[in-house]
Amino acid sequence: MVYVFLADGFEIIEALAPVDMLTRAGISVKTVGVTGSLAKSSCGVPVACDMTIDEFDFYDVEAIVLPGGMPGTLNLENNEQVQSAINNAVSIDVPVCAICAAPSILGHKGLLSGKEATCFPGFEEALDGAILSDKYVVTDGNFITARGAGVCIDFGLAIVAKLKGDDVAQTIRQQIQCQ
Repeated sequence: MVYVFLADGFEIIEALAPVDMLTRAGISVKTVGVTGSLAKSSCGVPVACDMTIDEFDFYDVEAIVLPGGMPGTLNLENNEQVQSAINNAVSIDVPVCAICAAPSILGHKGLLSGKEATCFPGFEEALDGAILSDKYVVTDGNFITARGAGVCIDFGLAIVAKLKGDDVAQTIRQQIQCQ
C-alpha cells in the first residue's frame, strides 16, 4: 500500500496526480488525513481522506508520499506521526517521495545528505547536504523528489517506475498522452 499524507494547505494536484498514476498501475493507494478526515487543499478544495493519521498503521507500507503546498508542508513536518512514518520507511528501505516544498522535511531530518535531490525553487537551503539537481524529478535510492505542481504526473510516474518498473510507467505515460 502507498500512503499519501494530506494536511490542510496541501497542493491538490501534487497529491492526487500521483494517486491517479499509482491507481492506473494497479498499486493500492490510500490518502491519510493528517489534520482530520477532510483535508482542505491550499486552494480551498476539501478532499475526503481514506483514513486519518490516527488510523494509519505502518505494517503494509510500500511507499509514502508527501505533497507540498503551504502551509501543508509545515503541517506535515510538525506532525509526530508523519515524522515517525518517515523514520519507519527509511529504516526498512521503503521509498519516501516528496514534491515541491515537502523535500524540505527530508532535508531538515538530514535524510538527503549525499543524495541527489530537487525541490521547489527557494527551498534548496533546507535540503541539508543534498546534491542539488536542476532536474524536475529525481530518484536517488529510495528517495524521489520533485519540483512542483507542473511535474506532478512525472513525479507519480517515477513512483510507479520505482515500484513496478519503467515499462509500466511508460505504458501509463502513453495511455494518458503525456510527453
